[in-house]
Amino acid sequence: MQTQLTKLLGCRYPVIQTAMGWVADARLVAATGNAGGFGFLAGAVMTTEEIEQGILDIKAASDAPFGVNFHMYVPHAEQIVDLCIEHQVRAVSYSRSPSAATVERLKTAGIVCIPTVGAKRHAVKAVEMGADAVVIQGGEGGGHTGSVATSILLPQVRDAIDVPIAAAGGFRDGRGLVAALAMGADGIAMGTRFLLTQESPVPEATKLIYLRTPPEKIVVSTRLDGLPQRMIANAYLDRLIRASQLGLLVRAVKNGLAFSRMTGGSLIATLGGAWKMYRSGDLSFGQTLMAANSPMMIQEAMVKGNPHDGILPSGQVAGLIDDLPTVAELVATIVSDAETAARSIQTTVCTTSNSD
Repeated sequence: MQTQLTKLLGCRYPVIQTAMGWVADARLVAATGNAGGFGFLAGAVMTTEEIEQGILDIKAASDAPFGVNFHMYVPHAEQIVDLCIEHQVRAVSYSRSPSAATVERLKTAGIVCIPTVGAKRHAVKAVEMGADAVVIQGGEGGGHTGSVATSILLPQVRDAIDVPIAAAGGFRDGRGLVAALAMGADGIAMGTRFLLTQESPVPEATKLIYLRTPPEKIVVSTRLDGLPQRMIANAYLDRLIRASQLGLLVRAVKNGLAFSRMTGGSLIATLGGAWKMYRSGDLSFGQTLMAANSPMMIQEAMVKGNPHDGILPSGQVAGLIDDLPTVAELVATIVSDAETAARSIQTTVCTTSNSD
């Protein structure tokens, strides 16, 4: 199943495992590569030492190409770039474009730059900045998300750029892959579906919440950092919704400091990164200061196994998932079902054409 995306990334199937914080660890990335997909290590919530160890662990478990995701405005961003170049990872992903010089440095080293965007204008800008491909995430996607549905965003972006596109938001199976290809994508990117696999490090108690949640209970809120994020509605989110603005600010400062310490940063470096984000985008300075809020609240559920005391980022598609396959089983089923769906469509089109 070759597309422009598989040719660019060097994988067998046009299926990307996204870099979910606390979830996309070395084991999950290696399993994705071994199954024929392409995985991204969640470097955005790691120290440089943890990223390097993750890269080494993936290489020890798999010969397949893989990528690293990180935030371009963390204090140690250039060190992460150094690591990616030194270890020759196949690709990097990010949500906000780095400087043109950094992109050029990565591209010169043969590393594919593939940012995630949620709007047409961001896709166009990313390509202008040198992106080799883009992941476009529709409003159905988990975590930070936009307001435009994937089915609308995908053809809109396809008409605006000429690099490979991976569609994200609402995908879980082979039928979705065929639909995405039909709308102009070169593959799909999935987070929640890979979160709900055997190799995912998410505690079983947390996975069980995902499996039991219907689509209408997977909602969008701005209470974490002022930006829309899709997550499972739970008691913790209810408490955030009822909290005062002062209470939210105090919580954000505490979480921001904890996140800085955990990733090896400092308060000054964190403030500097927030200022750079503010100067480069559409966020208020307050929103940028709260950017580290989400990872710490997510960690409680995703790492510590307390799903009722943390945030559960989720694509709306979780409401349709009821099993926990291995990654190999998942990818094989997606490919098999995609081939079946494609043959069915071809038969329908040919029959209709002949009858005419």
